[in-house]
Amino acid sequence: MDPHDDVTETVRILFAASEALPYWKTGGLADVAHALPDTLVRRGGDVRLILPYYRSIRESHLLLEDAGEAVIPWPGGDVPVHYLLHTPAHGTPTLFVQEAAFFGTRHPYGAAREDPLVVGRRYAFFCRCVVERARAWGADVVHLNDWQTGLVPVYALLDGMPAATVFTIHNLAYQGNFDPVLLDQTGVPRTLFRSENGVEFYGTASFMKAGLGLSDRLVTVSPTYATEIQTPEGGAGMDGLLRFRHRLLHGVLNGIDRDIWNPVTDAALPQRFDALNIDAKDGDRAALLHDLGLEDRGPLLSMVTRLAYQKGVDILLEALPGFLELGVSLAILGDGDRAYASALTTAAAANPGRIAVEFGFNDVLARRLYAGADFFLMPSRYEPCGLSQMIAQRYGTPPIARRTGGLADTVQDGATGFTFDAPDSRALLATMERAFRVWRGRRWNALRRRCMALDWSWDRSAEQYEQVYRMAMGSARRSTG
Repeated sequence: MDPHDDVTETVRILFAASEALPYWKTGGLADVAHALPDTLVRRGGDVRLILPYYRSIRESHLLLEDAGEAVIPWPGGDVPVHYLLHTPAHGTPTLFVQEAAFFGTRHPYGAAREDPLVVGRRYAFFCRCVVERARAWGADVVHLNDWQTGLVPVYALLDGMPAATVFTIHNLAYQGNFDPVLLDQTGVPRTLFRSENGVEFYGTASFMKAGLGLSDRLVTVSPTYATEIQTPEGGAGMDGLLRFRHRLLHGVLNGIDRDIWNPVTDAALPQRFDALNIDAKDGDRAALLHDLGLEDRGPLLSMVTRLAYQKGVDILLEALPGFLELGVSLAILGDGDRAYASALTTAAAANPGRIAVEFGFNDVLARRLYAGADFFLMPSRYEPCGLSQMIAQRYGTPPIARRTGGLADTVQDGATGFTFDAPDSRALLATMERAFRVWRGRRWNALRRRCMALDWSWDRSAEQYEQVYRMAMGSARRSTG
């Protein structure tokens, strides 16, 4: 079978994820689980998205149809479930798994004091429901995403699912590792604990390990990250298995929705613009400085991020004195680690008019930061793909980024942004100094226009996934239970 044949007209794809826009979001997975299926549908694909029916989704009062019932095998007694279907005017039909005992929580990934095994049982049950729906619908491929779907290949072996499995790693650091007692609670035989490519990972039962070891094809979200996770430094303990299965591992760069992220139509911007009218972007810059109470002494830097070690927030904090000496102003929107939030709050209080910080999620402000800044900061220690740098480029804001993962694949130093290698403040500051020289020179508008000309649309990614689906179907384990 030729992997380059068009997949969309003949293959049924069940796309399983723990979150997706517009239903529920905590991170970039939700963006991907919305945009990629929608792009496949637009290309003619027969696609269904399947999600847990969380309490927050139920309370949003979507218009849903009855999509049938099933009985799911489960230790202690089979569990009846109900399926609901949402059919948007445009995009992917979405199946919800309704079972209040598992999905009725307000904290699907676990509240602060919740027993981790409760979370493990929740997503193990979801995985078994995915297998049941794949069999009932006649899916050819089940596309899995991150650890929350990692047990699907296990239940596929147990329940006899003929569909091929494609497993996408969005962030290898989040693995879903639990006490092995979870296996008894979720109907996974102990024989699959220490078997070749089984679920055992340094004495734990790992959803991620199961997905990596038993899926027919593996994908991660950028070519460079696909290489990095096969090393001890980037493999989070899974590098040996990934090297063993490297012939089945593909790096497919994520995309962004060019309609959602469009400076020509973005209603959040005081001044809309395009590459031919790049000077109009300066109106967004002026409005942002005014509204945030920042002085205009030099370049305006922005950052929209999770406040986490991965994102290099500590690197930025160490570089702040040097940044301020250069005359830059800095605007940050983020949420996460309280220690980083406290340090940023202290820095902003000590430097009024130079540093502005807001915590939480604010879509309007995020868009204004992408559009109104001169440079967008991403000093990440690792970045599987990253979407923020693509969005910033779309808005003519060159990224200043560490050369890692998807950042290395999307930011060309000096041409579509500025990059550095060492994860430290000296390297970041030296790169800022290089960027500053361009900002003051005649090449500035040409740099911004090159950024805006980049095409990070999802069609490129969807075409590569279609090829991976074909490959997976050609090598699938055809289990019969």
